[in-house]
Amino acid sequence: MRRILIHLLLLTCYVTQASAQSAYDSVDIAVKKFMNDQNIPGFAAGIVKNGKLTWSKGYGQADIAHNKAMSIDGIMNIGSVSKTFTTTAAMQLWEKGLIDLDADVNTYLDFKIRNPKYPDKPITIFQILTHTSSIIDGKAYSESYACGDPGLSLNDWIRGALTPGGTFYNDGNSFGDWAPGDKRTYSNVAFGLLGLIVEKVAKQPFNLYCREHIFQPLGMKHTGWMLSEVDTGNYIRPYAYITEGNRKEYMTYARLFPNETAFKVGTFIPVCLYSFPNYPDGLVRTSVREISFYLAALLNGGELNGKRILKQATIEKMFSPQLKDYTAQGLTWRTSEFETPYGKVKLWGHSGLDPGIQTFLFFNPANKTGVITFQNNPADGIQAIVGKIYGAAAGKE
Repeated sequence: MRRILIHLLLLTCYVTQASAQSAYDSVDIAVKKFMNDQNIPGFAAGIVKNGKLTWSKGYGQADIAHNKAMSIDGIMNIGSVSKTFTTTAAMQLWEKGLIDLDADVNTYLDFKIRNPKYPDKPITIFQILTHTSSIIDGKAYSESYACGDPGLSLNDWIRGALTPGGTFYNDGNSFGDWAPGDKRTYSNVAFGLLGLIVEKVAKQPFNLYCREHIFQPLGMKHTGWMLSEVDTGNYIRPYAYITEGNRKEYMTYARLFPNETAFKVGTFIPVCLYSFPNYPDGLVRTSVREISFYLAALLNGGELNGKRILKQATIEKMFSPQLKDYTAQGLTWRTSEFETPYGKVKLWGHSGLDPGIQTFLFFNPANKTGVITFQNNPADGIQAIVGKIYGAAAGKE
């Protein structure tokens, strides 16, 4: 009888392992097809479950010219997933009572910011965190992208873009026609302002604050906001694949392609390693491996390996609907629906999109399972891949 039980137990383990492997085999097939169909040079992904990276893989190339393989240790700018780090920094100061989410942002600045169309209506940190501040991405924002690290300080950029008479004010076109709090419109520039508030309150440069209070405690030793803070020799090269449909748009960013003038359809063009002075909205530079530490901490109530970056109650607040008319919106984090092999699932997370890169970081706080994806050419269809990977990790729940 005992021998039979042992045999059945081993058989069950074998079937479970085979089933799990089969799920990841289907992920491999889906990712490779996605990359081929969408002209993606390199793709890296990871699954965080119960506090650790349980599966990860790199596909394709991080650098075509040098035939460098994609890796979960390669560094890449992650676009708007960076906003969640800026939010973590702000919420750390909120926990300490140093900022009030409902206070006028001018409480923390040495200059005044108001929507010129509604000068009597204060803009609050809560509004920034829910994209209801009425600050929008004006003309100067897209024009601020340039190769290398920013040549302008965060303080000078925000003052120049959001105060009358500023170099980048452009008649106030970084403000919407609606009052603060009246409408949700996604804003990058507002998160530059949030980063500046952290900088003013913490009395240190924003990038250094994040290094000391987020990256270092989590063991993210190779992560930073500036190119000067990371190993650019390990950078995943961003690319643009030129089509008839996108050629004209990419040509407007010609300054980011210093070695290319033809923009020939059907070719990959390397993007320079770029930045912009509004960097708290999108320029964390990290790897799949290191951002997995961050995700593990979030799914573990704000703590990893004895180091706490946020309280459990703060995590729960961020992952709670904040707006009556748009229930997908938490504090920066949002929910999105994904199709898995077992049906639809709603996950919390954020995505990132910038020239040459696209990232997803989505998770289920209930089962402590999350998915990270990096790719070095933006493309449609990634939502389905994230759902496939999550399904392989979570299975039938």
